[in-house]
Amino acid sequence: MGAAAAAPVGSSAQTQGAAAGNPALGNEFVIRAGHILSMDGDVGDFASGEVHVKDGRIVAVGENLSVAGIEAVDATDMIVMPGFVDSHSHLWNAFLRGSIRGDDPVRGYFPTTNRAAPLCTPDDASASARFGLLEALLSGTTCINNFCHNTRSVEHANAEIRASIDLGVRTRFSYGTPGRGERLDTTGVEAVRKQWATGHPLITVGVNLQTPAPDILKSGGDDDKFVAEARFAKELGLPISLHYGNTAHGLVAFMDKHDLLGPHILFIHTQGLTEEERNTLVAKNVQFSMSPAIEIPYSTVRNGYIQFAELEQLGASLSLSVDASSAMATADFFTVMRALQWSHKQRADVDRAIEPKRILEIATLGGAKALGLDREIGSLTPGKKADIILVRKTDLNIAPVIDPYFSLVFSGGARNVDTVIVDGVLVVKSGQHVRVDGSDVVAKAEQAGRAMHEKLEHIIANTKESVEQLNKKG
Repeated sequence: MGAAAAAPVGSSAQTQGAAAGNPALGNEFVIRAGHILSMDGDVGDFASGEVHVKDGRIVAVGENLSVAGIEAVDATDMIVMPGFVDSHSHLWNAFLRGSIRGDDPVRGYFPTTNRAAPLCTPDDASASARFGLLEALLSGTTCINNFCHNTRSVEHANAEIRASIDLGVRTRFSYGTPGRGERLDTTGVEAVRKQWATGHPLITVGVNLQTPAPDILKSGGDDDKFVAEARFAKELGLPISLHYGNTAHGLVAFMDKHDLLGPHILFIHTQGLTEEERNTLVAKNVQFSMSPAIEIPYSTVRNGYIQFAELEQLGASLSLSVDASSAMATADFFTVMRALQWSHKQRADVDRAIEPKRILEIATLGGAKALGLDREIGSLTPGKKADIILVRKTDLNIAPVIDPYFSLVFSGGARNVDTVIVDGVLVVKSGQHVRVDGSDVVAKAEQAGRAMHEKLEHIIANTKESVEQLNKKG
């Protein structure tokens, strides 16, 4: 079966949901009696407040709003807050979760994804993206940067974009290469940009770039193709995401030399940076994404500790991300928040105080800023898009909630997310997606994942390529 068809541009997914017999909200409604965490210092928080939404945007936030005669959402015993913003996630390989074995040299993340990448069809991309997006939504994530570093064709890209629309997730699709070690298909990027950049309210388009080879960076040489790709994206107004790690030493100086740094650049993984590099990146207003739940088990040894303390001191623009739910084994954004706290508090060489409110700010408004969307989402601010989640306060694992910030970071989990609203449209109610059959999404991902697993095991049994070669590709 092919990728799910997109809703016609300009059509209302909300209306489609209602037509299908699913619960839906009208164009105007008010969320009442919730514990409001606005993440906006000017708006403030309310132990029992209201959020008025009209035509997909927040109209007002406060106590006892003068709103009558419109539909009401009862948020009694719930926290009402902006949705999480995941600034970096590889949705194309979410369906490989059952095949990846941590950092095992044969079946670890890099050898597994390197084998699977060229075998992925658009149908695989669709099934995997829907699977990853559904789990993210049920965790309270309303916006995601889909860092697709296996964009094998425009058809593959469209399959993942349509999955985002079908599930109702606000998405930046970051068009990448057809596997690691390949170059960016600029023609494909332009085609996707033309089709989607202004074609749907939930979709924006960016690119992700593979960094120059380590020997080039180490020698101080040039990579004309990387420079051309970065300039191509900037000229089109497309934001750029890229990984930083133990193979990218010298990248900051290289990009600075070619005047490639700026707020349109999202640096992913904050490890291994020198003091000079940190100062340069912050001075250029570069964005940062931390993936602590992946970085702690996978890359701390290779790339060093997560430099949250150093970047926070410089006032850097920080965000959080899942990275690869296939390797992390979950897309639960509460786990990501806790992992940041764990990694920071484990360090004895810095001031280890970190407030839960700051972590929540990074998880919401910080992510919005990293994706250039902070004027539209990330806080419950009048005028912004209504990307809102409701989290139950009376569940066994989180009650009693005295300080909601503390409880969300220390005790919260995906199981507590009751309601998710994106762009003013209800997509999750009582912990269930209202427009898609979750069991069907899982079944299709499982079917695709098992079929891929058989292919991978066959390759392992018959390959002549060494484990070292496979891991070197990562």
